[in-house]
Amino acid sequence: MDALAHFTIPVSGLQNGPHEYDFAIDGAFFQCFPESPIKDGKVAVHFIFDKRTDMYTMTFEIQGTVHTTCDRCLEEFDLPIEDEELLVVKFDEKEWEEADIVYILKGTEKLNVAKYIYEYINLAVPIAKTHDDAEEECDPEMLKFIQQDESDEAPGNSASIWDALKGLQNDN
Repeated sequence: MDALAHFTIPVSGLQNGPHEYDFAIDGAFFQCFPESPIKDGKVAVHFIFDKRTDMYTMTFEIQGTVHTTCDRCLEEFDLPIEDEELLVVKFDEKEWEEADIVYILKGTEKLNVAKYIYEYINLAVPIAKTHDDAEEECDPEMLKFIQQDESDEAPGNSASIWDALKGLQNDN
């Protein structure tokens, strides 16, 4: 059985109007995407599928945490994420996507939303991830190394690594 099968919406059997679904995302979900930068997390997705005769709108309300590594101290932590995304589904003679619009064949009976949930969770993760985002403190031992490196590069420090390069410039 397909691990992502329960993310399939039976659009042909639904009446027009909004329909709401709740999905619980965990590590097993992310394992279905082998190249995923996220390996674990606990994310709740409230999904609103609004069926109309000429198109569908899908709203994804995402809230939870993903397990990641701090870009400052390299310690693993749970990063809180929250986002809301809207995706429009229209009909065409062939299936294709552009920006926030997905085109499907008219008469499509079911629509799996797992890949959209995966993409929106990844987009909710900031590019630079630090403990500050979780209102936590970085690993104090690692911060000592960072502060030591910064003091070695401070202006006027005679032990600067750049002094050796300055000497090469004067030799020419």
